[in-house]
Amino acid sequence: MKILAAQLRVELTVIARNGEQLLVIIGIPAALLIFFSNVNVLPTSGQSAIDFLLPGILALAVMSTAMVSLGISTGFARSYLVLKRLGATPLGARRLIAAKTIAVTIVEIVQCSVLILIGFALGWKASHLDWLPSVAALTLGTFAFAGIGLTLAGTLRAEANLAAQNGVYLLLLLFGGVLIPLESLPAPLRAVGSLLPSGALADVLRHTLTGADLFQDLSWIILASWALLAPLCAVRLFRWQ
Repeated sequence: MKILAAQLRVELTVIARNGEQLLVIIGIPAALLIFFSNVNVLPTSGQSAIDFLLPGILALAVMSTAMVSLGISTGFARSYLVLKRLGATPLGARRLIAAKTIAVTIVEIVQCSVLILIGFALGWKASHLDWLPSVAALTLGTFAFAGIGLTLAGTLRAEANLAAQNGVYLLLLLFGGVLIPLESLPAPLRAVGSLLPSGALADVLRHTLTGADLFQDLSWIILASWALLAPLCAVRLFRWQ
């Protein structure tokens, strides 16, 4: 446990000292939530701006931490042979993975707490909040995005991985149902977007947080499928050096 705790402190310290990661993890989601809640420029599918935006921004926060932050840091650690060296120490691969998993969970708890507090300040009432399904959806989203991030980190060179992580992040932000409703997109993009984990997670959260009437069964199935298949893909394709 002492070895695991020491590595966990290292993981959290690296995140705290990395200004770029903090910007992606907390700064961008919070800024988007505040800005678009006060500027009436996005279609909101008949919901109030904050009811529509908060679930999507929470999905974006999970994507920022579990995919981009974890994927980029893991990719550079792999490129510099840090993972190989750590795997040969008493820490071992299992404790390393456990430390990264716990660190991601802690960061996401902080993220969601901050964003929910901002949501309350912006007028979110939480009158339809259902905690248990919301936590389950966020957990599935974490597995899905971590799987995507680690697949890229474990197969691409560090520079290519950096570009890929940011590119996927931007595509999911614009076309994944996070900020813009899928029904507002052209038919081809809507068809693709409906199968992405970001849209599924945002749809589920809009129902569990605001009571929005959406196709929940399909969204849960898509989200659960990504949560299963993406980590399996990462396990199969990940190369430690």
